[in-house]
Amino acid sequence: MEKLIIFGNGQVAELVYYMFEHDSDYQPVAFTVDADYITEAEIFGLPVIPFEEIENKYSTTDHSMFVAVSFTGVNKLRAEKVKSCKAKGYQLASYLSSRATTFPDIQYGENCLILEDNTIQPFVTIGDNVYLWSGNHIGHHSTIEDNCFIASHVVISGSVHVGAYTFIGVNATLRDNINIGQANVIGAGCIILKDTEDENVFVANAADLARIPSSKLRRI
Repeated sequence: MEKLIIFGNGQVAELVYYMFEHDSDYQPVAFTVDADYITEAEIFGLPVIPFEEIENKYSTTDHSMFVAVSFTGVNKLRAEKVKSCKAKGYQLASYLSSRATTFPDIQYGENCLILEDNTIQPFVTIGDNVYLWSGNHIGHHSTIEDNCFIASHVVISGSVHVGAYTFIGVNATLRDNINIGQANVIGAGCIILKDTEDENVFVANAADLARIPSSKLRRI
């Protein structure tokens, strides 16, 4: 099995460790973060090594790396750490869940995280450093550019182009044949029916709070 170093020490890193450990051809051997952010010496029994020293302890020829960072800074922080890992000479691994529904022509780049129950139809192209959390539908002939984060149960219809650095929240829906600009933030539950510009932010209306408590309801 290929040896893997995970960049990160938060919950995303823990989840990434679990997925690679139990559902991949990679064997996690260490965690790494910048020295100032080390809070414990080990995670799951594996050492946490300062990133500044990582290549001195783990050869770039024998180890790959995965950057397990969320969507902080509209995905810019994760993109910066990917660049730093590559600058040290590491290859970036990707994870594709065995429980995702995909087809033989699937195309995805490095440092991608594709979790369970994603349905990715034929002729979809996924760039580098894209996270697809659980349960999304990615329609045919769609493209997701680099450094995006797609949360759970998002519907991206056919022939949609999602610009780089975009974040799409849970249960959002994108209709077919539209272009999403770069660095969009599309909030939970949003419905997008037309093209967007770069750096657009969309927020859905929240549910209204009723004036009476549940104990006063006559019927439910």
